[in-house]
Amino acid sequence: MARILIAEDEDSLRRFVARALVMDGHEIVEAGDGAEALDHVMESSFDLLLSDIRMPVMDGIALATASAEHSPGMPILLMTGYAEQRERAEPLMQIVVDVVPKPFSLPDIRQAVADALTAQAA
Repeated sequence: MARILIAEDEDSLRRFVARALVMDGHEIVEAGDGAEALDHVMESSFDLLLSDIRMPVMDGIALATASAEHSPGMPILLMTGYAEQRERAEPLMQIVVDVVPKPFSLPDIRQAVADALTAQAA
């Protein structure tokens, strides 16, 4: 399956999503903020970056931009619970597969990840 980096500052949500994706057979690396996630992107390769937009240290917009420069073929899927954050992501839609609104259900996030990985393979 895929190697996925999850960048999310809310520990319980990050672990919840990680467990679900592991059950789908994916290898997961977790980061608690954008700067930590970017370190992982610089050190290794991933099949998908799944990132919250609103995080301390480095937000998901800056992370997506830097990640796309370093790993241009890696699909990026963003998550947010804030409408204004979703609007901030609009200019990035050429490098971001989708923005998933929070709260989401487990089937929703699993489907969004599957769709992002399918889009990459096409």
